[in-house]
Amino acid sequence: MATVLRSLSYQYPALYDAIAAITALAVGGAGRFRRLGLEGLPLGSQARVLDLCCGGGQATQALVQQFDQVVGLDASPRSLQRAAQQVPQANYVQGFAESMPLADGEFDLVHTSAACHEMDPPQLRQIFAEIYRVLKPQGYVAIVDFHRPTQPLMWPGLALFFWLFETQTSWQFLELDMPQLLQEAGFQVYRRQLYAGGTLQVLQAQKVEQPSPRTTPPD
Repeated sequence: MATVLRSLSYQYPALYDAIAAITALAVGGAGRFRRLGLEGLPLGSQARVLDLCCGGGQATQALVQQFDQVVGLDASPRSLQRAAQQVPQANYVQGFAESMPLADGEFDLVHTSAACHEMDPPQLRQIFAEIYRVLKPQGYVAIVDFHRPTQPLMWPGLALFFWLFETQTSWQFLELDMPQLLQEAGFQVYRRQLYAGGTLQVLQAQKVEQPSPRTTPPD
């Protein structure tokens, strides 16, 4: 269930953007926040990148500065329209993260920022399976999202933000073992870093090719 202010933020995106910009100061500002998931990735500018749940294109803006082929996917036509106006260098596709209208093995990187906490665990498992499907062999996934604070002083601010802007799934998300969910989907997690007193996590993982099922030769 969404809060009143979250509903207003859909109508007035600048409201949410302003709050998000203030929150991002904890990691060095909005520009740094949008690049956190990309730090250290061994990908050149020619990599094909999917910005999953791209919203109004805030993270897409950072992606097109680093990569030449960026696709943004979101379920909201209004968000995609705004993203296309803000970041015309990218291409956009309307669709749900759980069932992307995209081909198998199409991307070198799937990036998603501040979106997973809006999904319940069954949805996340479907989404991770879809990310695995659309990635090329040895492709990467980068996730930037909330995390259960490791410093007690960070709890009041995070709780207030959740109560004002987020849904019940955000509280559930704090209890999830995200690396474990990614591993179950077939990824090898090689980087997990916490920021802002543990309230923010960055996960980077690589697609691991599943071994072919063994077949027993006929007698």
